[in-house]
Amino acid sequence: MKILLTGAAGMVGKNLLEHPAARSHAFLTPRQDELDLRDYPALLAYLKTNLPDLVIHAAGKVGGIQANMADPVGFLLENLDMGRNLVWGARNAGIPRLLNLGSSCMYPRNISEPLREEMVLKGELEPTNEGYALAKVTTARLCEYITRAEPKFQYKTFIPCNLYGRHDKFDAFAAHLIPAVIRKVDEAVRTDAEVITIWGDGTARREFMYAGDMADALIQGVERFDALPETMNVGLGTDWSVNEYYEAVADVMGYRGRFDHDLTKPVGMARKLVSTERLEAWGWRAGTSLRDGVQKTVDFFKKEWQG
Repeated sequence: MKILLTGAAGMVGKNLLEHPAARSHAFLTPRQDELDLRDYPALLAYLKTNLPDLVIHAAGKVGGIQANMADPVGFLLENLDMGRNLVWGARNAGIPRLLNLGSSCMYPRNISEPLREEMVLKGELEPTNEGYALAKVTTARLCEYITRAEPKFQYKTFIPCNLYGRHDKFDAFAAHLIPAVIRKVDEAVRTDAEVITIWGDGTARREFMYAGDMADALIQGVERFDALPETMNVGLGTDWSVNEYYEAVADVMGYRGRFDHDLTKPVGMARKLVSTERLEAWGWRAGTSLRDGVQKTVDFFKKEWQG
């Protein structure tokens, strides 16, 4: 199968291309300087010229709380332009299948129960990443509208939980929770720091899945595309507190100091756990434990970021 993969240089894209089964397909992986998804005429021309059998949309402007709060305009406009242009361009180029990657940020804030797919747009979004979430909701809805209007176009959406792993971003400003913790713990180990400060009280709960597992779900999605529901969460169905993530990273990296808490800092949603009912009914489950995933991510960090 010929597959256009957007975001091939990102964490999800690189993990997907590393998957052993990826060799069974022909992936088109244009760089941003070769194909700017924000340029609709150029994108449409590319799609009509190459006519992939399926599109996987994994590109996006991404970042943690600090990055989202600092640039809500960029997170809204860039993700909206990329998603809208790609989905509408695929439809106008006659491409029959598309697998869009949404985000668990699409769900309402402060819901303690597992987030089911039908909860999208059923409540207020988390303000710290609202722009990003709005763009993701709009792109997913566009996929649904096109498929309902013209069933020959099967455009479906995966809603992943938070991801981490090989090829993650570890810089202080853009990193998500786990890579940010790895960086902080590494610095503490190297400087013999006795204390690491955690934002908030550390009780907020998050669901982080290893990116290699996300790649496996995508491969299964490609190979069993017709069996996919219109929208489906991809996650673990279990979560840990921020404190527990710090403890897991500290254990892997051999940090023996202590933690304190800065209660003046923003922490985002109290809990964000996706329901895996549809995912399990479809027949897939993640296979990487938290400790194994953290170990693989730490190994990558030490090799690729520390040299």
